[in-house]
Amino acid sequence: MPVTSLYAALVAMLFLVLSWRVIARRRSQKVSLGDGDDRALRRRIRAQANCSEYAPLGLILLGFAESLDTPVWVLHGLGLMLLAGRVMHGLALTRETPSMLLRQAGMLLTLIMLGLSALGLAAHALV
Repeated sequence: MPVTSLYAALVAMLFLVLSWRVIARRRSQKVSLGDGDDRALRRRIRAQANCSEYAPLGLILLGFAESLDTPVWVLHGLGLMLLAGRVMHGLALTRETPSMLLRQAGMLLTLIMLGLSALGLAAHALV
């Protein structure tokens, strides 16, 4: 599954960046557990956690779609929506000044990807 593998690798790289940002903030603020009541650290933790909550389902759906010989352009469209949505959401929360518009756009892209994938897979299963 080359298309799913590509997006899994890219999302994993994004997750590593988000994780590194949490670690760096923890070190700079000397916080080993929790968020130390540090708002910036709390936002970074949520950005990382949100990626770990939504990305796996998106990748699973993408993998199922690829296993059903979905056209490659559709797979890339779905994969790009997932990746862009996760990047936008992560950036929105980890910026010095959080951007609600960027966060909402990132979530919308992610949710559209999940919805389209789920509908396509359900339709395929019912035919």
